[in-house]
Amino acid sequence: MRSHKEQLTEVCAAVEPGGSLLIGVDIPKDEAILDAAYNDRAGVTAGFNKNLLVRIARELDSDVEPDEFEHLAFYNREAGRVEMHLRSRRDQQVRVNGETFAFEAGETIHTECSYKYDQMQFREMAERAGFRHEQVWQDSRDLFQVHYCSVPD
Repeated sequence: MRSHKEQLTEVCAAVEPGGSLLIGVDIPKDEAILDAAYNDRAGVTAGFNKNLLVRIARELDSDVEPDEFEHLAFYNREAGRVEMHLRSRRDQQVRVNGETFAFEAGETIHTECSYKYDQMQFREMAERAGFRHEQVWQDSRDLFQVHYCSVPD
């Protein structure tokens, strides 16, 4: 898996000199806010996460039963990210494209990482990738930033 710096370096190389990048960045915040967002009562995030299994069942000749997995999301403070997983509710075997995968009850499929960067962390990463950091905007609740970066001529 490529790092975010490596991904930004690839984007920078693809943008012509004088071009720019406008990118949204989720910033670190209280864990209670993150938990409420990624484990929302309406189940929107869980539905998004479990849709991966729905698509596997539909598109990859699979017998996976999405309801046999539950959504799990938590903040990994050490890594600076929210991790999303799908946790097997029971011991089971799932067939995908002719291969069988065994899951023990409680075993997870790690489906997503949502990293959180403060303004300086992102600025430094963008500059190491070759961008010139031009401007940043932040919402009034200090939850999210939009960074404008350019590629030097």
